[in-house]
Amino acid sequence: MNIDLRGHTALVTGGSGQLGRVMCRTLATCGADIAIHYHRNAAQAHALQAELTALGVRAHAVQADVTDETSVLGMRDAVQAVLGSPDIIVNNAVAQYAWTTVLEQPLEDFDSQYRTTVLHAVLMARAFVPAMTLRGGGRVIAINTECAMQAAPTQSAYVAGKRGLDGVMRVLAREVGEHQITVNQVAPGWMVSEDHPADGSDAQAAYARNVPLRRRGTDQDVANLVAFLASDLAAFISGQYISVSGGNVMPTI
Repeated sequence: MNIDLRGHTALVTGGSGQLGRVMCRTLATCGADIAIHYHRNAAQAHALQAELTALGVRAHAVQADVTDETSVLGMRDAVQAVLGSPDIIVNNAVAQYAWTTVLEQPLEDFDSQYRTTVLHAVLMARAFVPAMTLRGGGRVIAINTECAMQAAPTQSAYVAGKRGLDGVMRVLAREVGEHQITVNQVAPGWMVSEDHPADGSDAQAAYARNVPLRRRGTDQDVANLVAFLASDLAAFISGQYISVSGGNVMPTI
């Protein structure tokens, strides 16, 4: 069986980022047209647009603030004018900040994580799910994290945001399922990426020892699951939080 996304359009928020770029490339390789969202990195987004166009798909870079309703609606209109209405959305963008304890974490970091995870997901659903409903199907995929299950020290703002995201996605899955729209979450572990390469450091070695597969995964592992969930092969999978962590976290029944 092959993952064939020809005839589909995917919008990836945070598409100019390191994981976003891998997901955009993977979905494009499967044949989907790609809307590449970016917030500030216009140069990277337009370079990726040219790269994907060379693969033979349509691609369009579009700027938006995913925490602002007017901006998200503007992105919807801009994408629709060039590529049509996306039937696959991947909510990947999130704010970055320094982690510290609950007692020391700046309050604005909690607000930032709420806005870039929970509010982000709500605004994307409001902007893009109505067209999926009219089409009679679609895919909503959000990038969560293994941290949401671990709740380790210094992760409070991040975990709070991602657990809120989990709640929104589960409710949305129940609300839109009758329209053949699936809603799922992909939860990576500490993956090998541009910012965190496999450099043999003690911290990385200690992490890998706790992973049943005894290694770290890659951003491509995450993108592979996203492509599967976006495809017809996953048409009866919805409401799920799926870990891509080599077994480092295991959702239980």
